[in-house]
Amino acid sequence: MTKIYQVALSLIPGVGNALAKVLISYCGSAEAVFKSRTSQLAKIPGIGSKTIQAIRVNQVLEKAEREIQHCEKKNISILSFTDEAYPHRLKQIYDAPVVLYYKGKANLNAQKVVSIVGTRNATAYGKKVVEEIVEGLEKHHALIVSGLAYGIDIHAHRSSLKCGLKTIGVLANGPDIIYPYNHTTTAQEMLDHGALVSEIKPGVKPEAHYFPARNRIIAGMADVTIVVEAATSGGALITANLANDYNREVFALPGNVHQMYSKGCNTLIKSHKAHLFTSIEDIEYIMNWDLPDGPSQPDRVTLDLSGLTENEQKLVQLLANYRAGMLLDEISWKSQTPINQLASLLLNLEFKGIIKSLPGKKYKLARI
Repeated sequence: MTKIYQVALSLIPGVGNALAKVLISYCGSAEAVFKSRTSQLAKIPGIGSKTIQAIRVNQVLEKAEREIQHCEKKNISILSFTDEAYPHRLKQIYDAPVVLYYKGKANLNAQKVVSIVGTRNATAYGKKVVEEIVEGLEKHHALIVSGLAYGIDIHAHRSSLKCGLKTIGVLANGPDIIYPYNHTTTAQEMLDHGALVSEIKPGVKPEAHYFPARNRIIAGMADVTIVVEAATSGGALITANLANDYNREVFALPGNVHQMYSKGCNTLIKSHKAHLFTSIEDIEYIMNWDLPDGPSQPDRVTLDLSGLTENEQKLVQLLANYRAGMLLDEISWKSQTPINQLASLLLNLEFKGIIKSLPGKKYKLARI
């Protein structure tokens, strides 16, 4: 029963992902949004009379019910923002989808997740490096994420399947539509050895504006984004910039300065928006993935947390995921801790030598 309200919230005209989460935050749940009084909704920031009217229209609940029934017939799962199976990494970004449509068998919360993106005009050099990356990640049992597009994307999926790694295709259309159609065979194989994911409801065909939005999911789902060949503009560069915004690690493959599809990668490296990628050891070093099947970097922080409060422990565990540190506002958002309370907690942790403050209201663990 709860699912119908979550889906309905995603279908309300004029209510985007960020506003939907504001509604849930103020009301307590998606169901409560539809059951709150008009006077209560009117007090929520960003909610106007048109939005309230749209929430009150009964047809949106009926539409959501039909959507759920349609998905059940097509074996499409619906993951809402509050579900345990929803990608935890993606949940940390401010405009994460309220609802994801999912087909397949992969765990979206694998211990290590890597996005591989690049140009549709992949060269033999780029394809070879993709194969080397995937082969290097095999011992880590990494989950590989890409966009099912021509070029680097589809080669990343196919290389993953060849190596026995799970792979996720993030779509810019409904999960029941394969685009491009030429990749149908690979997509079908991914359903048994990975998954197809989309924020767009079934039956919706790809449109130009869906692709940039899709890129934020590719970046948000992963610990690491690797750009393999890219021009100075395009989807791969958008994904890399988003990954930077989300405080995720980005790597780029250097290339010939005279080649068009090396310029984007070279620019990312030159502008310090990406680490230089030369081999899988570069990723293992930055991410502390140096031991196959060993604990990920957050588990390797050896600190005595026994004397900390529950809230302090939560902050330490969050900061353990970000080697370079986090901004105060970002910590507040991702830990769901008010700024005034957060400042006191961080100060206590700093006095205890567990964290240290950096310029620009940034904080990191003291021992990583």
